[in-house]
Amino acid sequence: MWIHLKIIGWLLMLLSLLHVFIPGYLDWKKDLAPISLMNRQMMRTHMIFIALTVFGIGWLCVVATQDLMTTPLGHKLTVGLAIFWALRLVFQFFVYSSELWKGKTFESCVHVLAVCFWTYMTVIFTLLSLN
Repeated sequence: MWIHLKIIGWLLMLLSLLHVFIPGYLDWKKDLAPISLMNRQMMRTHMIFIALTVFGIGWLCVVATQDLMTTPLGHKLTVGLAIFWALRLVFQFFVYSSELWKGKTFESCVHVLAVCFWTYMTVIFTLLSLN
């Protein structure tokens, strides 16, 4: 199971670094221009903290693999992470509209990869939390 935590950790850290490209890809400069300064700054701030949180979860998986698998605190964290990623998987289907990806090659690939990754993490963290 430790190899799965290492893989998840490195992939989460990579995912967090990819957040650098989100504002440009989503053309935030144009799309956020009409909204208030407070809302623009909140969008940017929340994205940065999401990236930092995702990086932190990944880092934890890489550097505290054994602790996550064997300690009471690790057990509690894996329960929380199983719930977190299960909810993220649910959001992928029921919050994001399929209009965002259907008929678009790149977006469809990202959608499928996200579903696979959220499912993978949900399964691994659930299995760990049951031990």
